[in-house]
Amino acid sequence: MAKLSTINHVAKIFCEAVKEVLETSTASKVIFSPTIQNIPSISLKPDVGCFVQFSGDYAGLFIMNLSGPAALELYRKNMTYMGFPEDELASDYSSDDVVNFIGEMINQVIGKARSKVEKEYGLTADNNQPKAITISTAITLSIATMLDKPRCRRLSFKTEDNNPFYVEMNMEQTEFIKLFDVEQSSGDAQADIDAMMAEGVDDEVNQESNGDVDIDAIMAEFSK
Repeated sequence: MAKLSTINHVAKIFCEAVKEVLETSTASKVIFSPTIQNIPSISLKPDVGCFVQFSGDYAGLFIMNLSGPAALELYRKNMTYMGFPEDELASDYSSDDVVNFIGEMINQVIGKARSKVEKEYGLTADNNQPKAITISTAITLSIATMLDKPRCRRLSFKTEDNNPFYVEMNMEQTEFIKLFDVEQSSGDAQADIDAMMAEGVDDEVNQESNGDVDIDAIMAEFSK
């Protein structure tokens, strides 16, 4: 399989975060399509839409669009999983309880996704408070700072009862290039970088002292 571009890999990370958070909170299965769609723009769509902006070492906008049945199903499964009787639960997706639940789920998703990105790449970002609303027509969104040519993606999901919902996100044009595996680092990124650079310098000094410098080996190190 070809290596994913940065935007597609980050979209995959968000996809995993959505699945993990929703399955944990509802004790039910969440299914996602293995296909990531490249789209020209992102928007809030009926019936329930939620969005959150993130910024820092990387920046973008994350949206979740749910059909009414999907929002209601996830809400009710979460409430019953926590022990609330079904006859006390909201029965309309437009109720405040359902909308607030979706907003809280998005907050957990963005937190888990940011944690995953930091663990893999050592990059951090903050997010504002997610906003969830019920809507009847699509609303196109863009970040106020106007990212330069943002890259947009859509991910498709289904609940255990086969109700559809979607994730849309955009990010600034960026490429994550790891100098080393963050998970195997000492925990001090700058110390790891300094050690790596020092090791490279020591190798060159030793080669020069022996009067036999392997140019191909040195160039190979820089091309990794």
